[in-house]
Amino acid sequence: MEPSVMLLLLKRLDFPEMKFSLYFMGYEDTTSAPSDPVERTAWTFSQKATLELTHNWGTESDPNFTGYHNGNSEPRGFGHIGVTVDDVYKACERFESVGVEFVKKPLDGFGVMDLGMVMDAGIRLKTHSNI
Repeated sequence: MEPSVMLLLLKRLDFPEMKFSLYFMGYEDTTSAPSDPVERTAWTFSQKATLELTHNWGTESDPNFTGYHNGNSEPRGFGHIGVTVDDVYKACERFESVGVEFVKKPLDGFGVMDLGMVMDAGIRLKTHSNI
């Protein structure tokens, strides 16, 4: 599934001896990224904003694993990821044009006006304008 907000995989690092993988996500044009693995890693860490996700191995083969909790239902925990954009209204127009599910649009109210909240791959993503 292609990400609806265009957060792209910049680099994946696997650590088999410790049984985890790191995924570095960002908004950069990956076509300009180096193909050499060492250069690609250096390129990834030089980007303006990068989100690191960790996958701890094992759940995929655990018959008792029932899935990760998203933090937005009981018991509450992790709620969302926030991203700063140049113009929250334009960003939300784009999300709407590609059919992204909204939790909150910038003009919906709820106490805070200039932010949008969308669902992307089951995770709440908050967008707000640069201050």
